Amino acid sequence: MDFKLDRDLVFFDIEATGLNVVRDRIMQIGMIKYFADDREPEELEMLINPSFPITEEALQVHGITPKDVANKPTFPQVAQDIYDFIGDADLAGYNSNRFDIPMLMEEFDRAGIEFNIDNRRTIDVQRVFYKMEPRTLRAALKFYCDKEMENAHDALVDVRATVDVLKGQLQRYRGVDHVDGDGNITPTPIVNDMQSIHDFTNDLRYVDATQKMKYDLDGEIVFNFGKYNGKPVAKTLSKDKQYFNWILNKEFSSQVKQIVKKLVREYENKQ
Repeated sequence: MDFKLDRDLVFFDIEATGLNVVRDRIMQIGMIKYFADDREPEELEMLINPSFPITEEALQVHGITPKDVANKPTFPQVAQDIYDFIGDADLAGYNSNRFDIPMLMEEFDRAGIEFNIDNRRTIDVQRVFYKMEPRTLRAALKFYCDKEMENAHDALVDVRATVDVLKGQLQRYRGVDHVDGDGNITPTPIVNDMQSIHDFTNDLRYVDATQKMKYDLDGEIVFNFGKYNGKPVAKTLSKDKQYFNWILNKEFSSQVKQIVKKLVREYENKQ
């Protein structure tokens, strides 16, 4: 099955030093780019020296040792190559909305490159899977494709499995409605259209991956934490510049910082 694309689509997976998307670093990245003009897909894979301690938990998962990456380039040295490979493409992965995309944004930010996802659709294959059949990537590959997975947690192997799983999901859920825990029905949400899958797999209540901001019932962006919980972000930060600067200088994700700067700028331009 071929994907129906109106924009290029990059599937990617990262292996990292740990699970903290702000502090930890990328050690391996694998990407497969599908083109809207039906060119043959292109692949890119590289090991990266994180210059950062690897947690024991991460080492047990992916098995990439400090020796494996000692002579590899750092992320700033390959950041432009990765950025150019992605281009203006939409992004897809497995648990990518909560992990891979935020961590990639942090790495780009440290390398001095602003990687904005405002105009990109994000296809999180895990969200389709967890909503329809809550299991792991290995089980997903077996369930949807009847394939056994070998060398799991190698980035490019995981990417290839993710591609196969989405193709299997598109076939299995053709014409199938989604019924949530409250009995609400979404008619045939899994179709070969990336906008539809984006809408189905993203929690549209939240503005950022770390869920620090959300939309209220009136569609206004409000805080989802701290002393201003529930208060409008733009108006609040425009008045309280100390809190605004605190967010910009503390350990919030680069996505949060991008959003608050944009909201305050737009708000003040209207005043």
